[in-house]
Amino acid sequence: MAVVINMPRLSDTMEEGVVAKWHVKVGDQINEGDLLAEIETDKATMDFEAFPGQEGKLLHIGVQEGETAPVDNVLAILGDDNDDVEKILAEHGGGNSGSKADEKEETESKEESKPEEKEESSSPAPATSTSASSSSSNGRLKASPLAKKMAEEKGIDINRVKGTGEGGRIVKRDIDDFKPGQAAASTSGAAMSAEESYTDVPVSQMRKTIARRLAESKFTAPHFYLTIEIDMDNAVATRKRINDRGDVKISFNDLVIKAAAVALKKHPAVNSAWMGDKIRQNHHVHIGVAVAVDEGLLVPVIRHANAKGMVEISSEVRDLAGKAKNKELQPKDWEGNTFTISNLGMFGIEEFTAIVNPPDSCILAVGGIRQVPVVKDGEVKVGNVMKVTMSCDHRVVDGATGSQFLQTFKQMMEEPVTMLL
Repeated sequence: MAVVINMPRLSDTMEEGVVAKWHVKVGDQINEGDLLAEIETDKATMDFEAFPGQEGKLLHIGVQEGETAPVDNVLAILGDDNDDVEKILAEHGGGNSGSKADEKEETESKEESKPEEKEESSSPAPATSTSASSSSSNGRLKASPLAKKMAEEKGIDINRVKGTGEGGRIVKRDIDDFKPGQAAASTSGAAMSAEESYTDVPVSQMRKTIARRLAESKFTAPHFYLTIEIDMDNAVATRKRINDRGDVKISFNDLVIKAAAVALKKHPAVNSAWMGDKIRQNHHVHIGVAVAVDEGLLVPVIRHANAKGMVEISSEVRDLAGKAKNKELQPKDWEGNTFTISNLGMFGIEEFTAIVNPPDSCILAVGGIRQVPVVKDGEVKVGNVMKVTMSCDHRVVDGATGSQFLQTFKQMMEEPVTMLL
């Protein structure tokens, strides 16, 4: 009996996945536990293995390498030579198939090669030399839907692609064979320097999820912002003493994580989440730490941060940040945060506001440490100050509640020994 393998949901926010690499090919015998493919989610690239009951000959691959498919779309079909793949695909709503690509192109070509009604135009624009062979007499671009989609995903200006299909139509092979700069080779240097250009960058799964989740947060949760300035002289001295004594170095961000975690235990209303018909106050403290990666932002989680020392926090943050940059995070590494910290101080940012990271009710935006004139004991001295801004979901946290938390956090940062008590 044939077995249909669907695109798995590998994270709580995953809606579609990209097949980064297949480790098997059509005709291979698949057994339970065999590595089938590497699938790129919105947060990581993960190995996908055959589950119990998923055994048989690989008859069909529904999503080719580099292609995107929604969760539960047909990924592969296992069975034996007597199984009718086309019938199975029809029963499951079809699927993308590399073996069907040429047929699809051929069908599209026949459909689009039918006579078209001419459109009236008082001043038709002349076609450029790079796209003349791919434009019809009425100025419309002649390209198959698949070619247009592929060009968009690859960031290729389809107007610069020469069509080799019927009547100069751009088809799949033209996009596959297109090399950047080949269309521009016939253009003079003077024209090149005056030419308008741009690059369309395909939206990654990670960026799509960031856009969706943060848009939902920003336009659903009523944000308000609280900013406070912190005297960092003692924190600077404490960090120096710790780093001078041990092999493991801690950062100012490690101090921030520890201070926030201790403060959250004292103010559980801030360590909460909006659940629609109730507010969930978390008794545990899991701090999400925003980490910048090439494609966007990941938020690995430091679990039970209030119970960990700064050296342990430092080591864990470095380990998780490395996994994030190498796309090696697993679901357990990014799920379950109750509060989030975003630090841009290392980039020279003095102050900023961040968007609440669901399901949290608050996020702390940390700026850089600056040396400024301050008044101490009636004298003007050079002091180290840092500004932090907490974004709050007003459905959960009120101004007074957030302010009390920040006062405790400020106390911890200005007297680091107090966070160890």
